[in-house]
Amino acid sequence: MSAYVIGHLQEAAPHPEIADYIERITATFAPYGGRFLVHAAQHEVKEGSWPGHVVVIGFPSMDQARAWWDSPAYQEIAPLRSQHIAGDIIMVPGVREDYDAAATAHAMRAGMSG
Repeated sequence: MSAYVIGHLQEAAPHPEIADYIERITATFAPYGGRFLVHAAQHEVKEGSWPGHVVVIGFPSMDQARAWWDSPAYQEIAPLRSQHIAGDIIMVPGVREDYDAAATAHAMRAGMSG
């Protein structure tokens, strides 16, 4: 099952270390099957407030996403970003291809009635 690393990063002043990070990050994905799904794109807020930027990286599985995050290659460059850009980063599993939201709602209703 696929997995996603999602970053909500705040605005930051340009810095050479951020450019270094961006240049080097894609190479850290290769051993883990990762790729950018959203990067450097303008988002459109429909509800609430979402200042800053959104980054989404897709991986084939949570195990591969975790292995990438913990890898020496990524950990070496992570401070280049984290020392200059505040933000929140989460890792979340995707749903199966046959996921049915209606079944989830049915189970929720069954739990509420009894």
